[in-house]
Amino acid sequence: MAVHGQDSEIRGTILLADDEEMVLEVGAQMLKRLGFNVIGAENGSKAIELFQDHKEIVDIVILDIVMPDLGGAEVVEAIKKIKPDVNIMLSSGYGRDSKTNEIMQNCSGFIQKPFSMKELSETINAVMD
Repeated sequence: MAVHGQDSEIRGTILLADDEEMVLEVGAQMLKRLGFNVIGAENGSKAIELFQDHKEIVDIVILDIVMPDLGGAEVVEAIKKIKPDVNIMLSSGYGRDSKTNEIMQNCSGFIQKPFSMKELSETINAVMD
């Protein structure tokens, strides 16, 4: 687990969960450039554990829907039990389908991978408003 950030004008803390190391690294870099501290989780179980440990400071969870240990639905459910009002953004390389739309009922936003810095910024801003 790593908490990354920059010293000037921190906008908040984001828990980024994705099982692809490259997505986690590039996503964290993009989020830091947008002014966020980042907590990275390499799978669903770790995301739940880290959220439990840092629930007071996490503003948004960005969660990959498809991960090998726990899927997005299970992780969303567990995190919402810990803190029902937390903002969760789903992220997927697949398009939105009926399962995704079902999970989205408990989430604040969706971003399709691969995403640009502009798309990430706009989606986060919409979730935070």
